Amino acid sequence: MVREFQSGDLGAAARLLAERQGRHRVRHPLLPAEYEDPKVALVEVTAAWETEGASGAVLVEGGEVTGYLLGAPKSSPVWGENVWVERAGHAVREPEKVRDLYAVAATKWVAEGKTAQYALVPDDPELVDAWFRLGFGGQHAHAVMPAPSEPLPARPGVMVRRAGRGDIQVLAELDLVLPRHQGLAPTFSSGEMPTLEEALADWEESIDDQDYATFVAESNGKVIGSSIGCSLEKSSAHSGLAQPDNAGFLAYAAVFPEARGAGAGRALGEAVINWAAGVGYTSVVTDWRVTNLLSSRAWPRLGFVQTFHRLHRLIGH
Repeated sequence: MVREFQSGDLGAAARLLAERQGRHRVRHPLLPAEYEDPKVALVEVTAAWETEGASGAVLVEGGEVTGYLLGAPKSSPVWGENVWVERAGHAVREPEKVRDLYAVAATKWVAEGKTAQYALVPDDPELVDAWFRLGFGGQHAHAVMPAPSEPLPARPGVMVRRAGRGDIQVLAELDLVLPRHQGLAPTFSSGEMPTLEEALADWEESIDDQDYATFVAESNGKVIGSSIGCSLEKSSAHSGLAQPDNAGFLAYAAVFPEARGAGAGRALGEAVINWAAGVGYTSVVTDWRVTNLLSSRAWPRLGFVQTFHRLHRLIGH
């Protein structure tokens, strides 16, 4: 039987989420172990349930809750009328049963006009396949790698160094490169595009912030790309179940279009990885649009392994 989620289901949902985290960590042991404790998992499930506008469903078999699904909208002009199933928003004993849960939960979502739907799904092939057979497709990847014990070697032809105040102009220009690239085929992202003036003002204020490590790549004495590293705790997109202990974050990387193909992007990624290892982080996390042909090929080649899939469905199209 599938019925609406109720507050009394939180304990059972937390136990299911803790079980899911245990299975997930078999594939990805860098993910946090504490969420295998139902008491800790309960914090995440409760937060999902208490999000404004949250609703969902539970699966009851033989008097026991064996699956749940929770979603809630996000207020953003970019996403449209939407609902998000976050990392703690679902767990099932049998992957196929997420389809039954969705059939009940999504009836309410669609009736409310929430036709842009997103789900953050663990890297479990059977579970991802079940979501795919609900009409969802891959949109974004979240990934992790262990920090190397030895520095990755420099790449010939590209010099990477720490950025300084003299680089503010070119750093601001590079801030526009990635969102502009994401708006092109085959990604077609509708994300907001910053202005050069906004980027300049931001760099003027933040260039000396010691919480961030900014690198630039040079070729023939000219800056052609940049990357940024920081603590993963700076990223709200990788909190909770997706936040490895003591992790650094490859937060940004971009190379001017005319300079691509010479290895600058990989060199910039490696600079952040080496920085993270050098300051004591034991793992490094990043994310990318899976339709971005450049990042979806470059980052796995550096050793990043996908842990969560952000899936998307647009109802009625």
